Amino acid sequence: MIGMIALSGIATRNAILLIEFVEERKREGKPIKRSLIEAGALRTRPIFLTSFAAMLAAWPITLDPIFSGLAWALIFGIAVSTFFTLMVVPVVYYMAYADKGNGEKA
Repeated sequence: MIGMIALSGIATRNAILLIEFVEERKREGKPIKRSLIEAGALRTRPIFLTSFAAMLAAWPITLDPIFSGLAWALIFGIAVSTFFTLMVVPVVYYMAYADKGNGEKA
């Protein structure tokens, strides 16, 4: 249960960072598609670094027989959530908001 709480916090933070960057670019007047591409290009490295740091921090816990399940769940959960943050979140955002605002079609 603790692992799920920690994992949801990390995944949510990464998605918020990405979407907030997209919103900032939209406020500057850029189209949604261009904003998503820039967000993906510029925020990928920080998201990877924070995710990798969290996975690296969980690595020593894998040696403990009691908490190793928690550590492995965190490591693989962070890896999967990072993939979803960088690939699925922008696609869903584009599908949800492409028709609104500046007249772009999905």
